[in-house]
Amino acid sequence: MTSQPPPRPAAKSYDGEGIVVGFDAHRCLHAAECVRGLPTVFDVDRRPWVQPDNAPADEVAEVIHRCPSGALQYHRTDGMPDEVPDVPTHVSLHADGVLHVRGDLDVATPYGPRHETRVMLCGCGATANTPYCDHSGRCAGHG
Repeated sequence: MTSQPPPRPAAKSYDGEGIVVGFDAHRCLHAAECVRGLPTVFDVDRRPWVQPDNAPADEVAEVIHRCPSGALQYHRTDGMPDEVPDVPTHVSLHADGVLHVRGDLDVATPYGPRHETRVMLCGCGATANTPYCDHSGRCAGHG
């Protein structure tokens, strides 16, 4: 008998005018691109911490595109396109074993395949969030 992984908790969703922001806490590696880029929308000291109506949808989308882990994603509801993957796909291996990947990606996970545009993948094999890096292995000092 093969054991199945437990169901993956759904990402939180924050609805705004023209944009819906998704956040997957299991993938967040605290690069803080969001907080530095648009503190009126992303403020970890406030609840809810994401308030997409505090800036134009274009600005929210631009800051989310900077999130290297893909923990933040968005869906446009104003007729504008969702995130367009980088072309060509770009892969960089950091000394700590983290693979940073941007492009039109199909990522195999224990929960099934996922279409992604930005990911940080574990290269050391010590993650509890396969295949995404969670800084639990030798990459723990990465930030």
